[in-house]
Amino acid sequence: MSRLVKEFAKGLWAELPPFRVLLGLCPTLAVTSTAENGLGMGMAVVFVLTMSNLLISSIRKIIPAKVRIACFIVITASLVVMVELLMQAYVYPLYQKLGIFVPLIVVNCLILGRAEAFASKNGVVLSIADALGMGIGFTLSLTFLGAVREILGSGTVFGTQVMWESFHPAGLMVMAPGAFIGLGVILAGMNAFNRYQSRKRGETPPDVMNSACAHCGACGGIENLKDK
Repeated sequence: MSRLVKEFAKGLWAELPPFRVLLGLCPTLAVTSTAENGLGMGMAVVFVLTMSNLLISSIRKIIPAKVRIACFIVITASLVVMVELLMQAYVYPLYQKLGIFVPLIVVNCLILGRAEAFASKNGVVLSIADALGMGIGFTLSLTFLGAVREILGSGTVFGTQVMWESFHPAGLMVMAPGAFIGLGVILAGMNAFNRYQSRKRGETPPDVMNSACAHCGACGGIENLKDK
């Protein structure tokens, strides 16, 4: 049970996808002009991530190693088609707002990364816990960034006015540069908080490179990068 909780909880802070391990940045930057868009994209990713982890962990022993990535993509693509059809049927206005980024969930590095790094090596229950934690963390991150941009850029949250009448919106925040500004401020704030917590515990502040890359083995690891 303790490991189950650990695998779920890591995606909520320690390995928060867009802000700690920097996964899924394309939709994070592209669709978060409003909180509604961020929540909608996040929920779509939660469904695809959870179902793909469930399916991949269930059949991991019969997937040939040489074609595992192709199999992961086929499974993910099938789930994304389901999400597209459901969104077109029930939340078509939101589907139109998200546009091309819904089908692009197929190549979201978060989906493929969890399939390769976790679901293909662990059982069904742990894989579902990992997917739910990562997916919820991703959804909260997109919704938070979208809410910040929407408040500063429009004075609203989920379309509801929350700022005073004399408030002058910063239109830049709901444009493309606003996504980079918002992401940068959030990353800076989280890094500052991590350093504060480390100093409070009497520990050496974590290295920025380690915090971003520690959980990804694609490049051979931190030590290999430092050697280069």
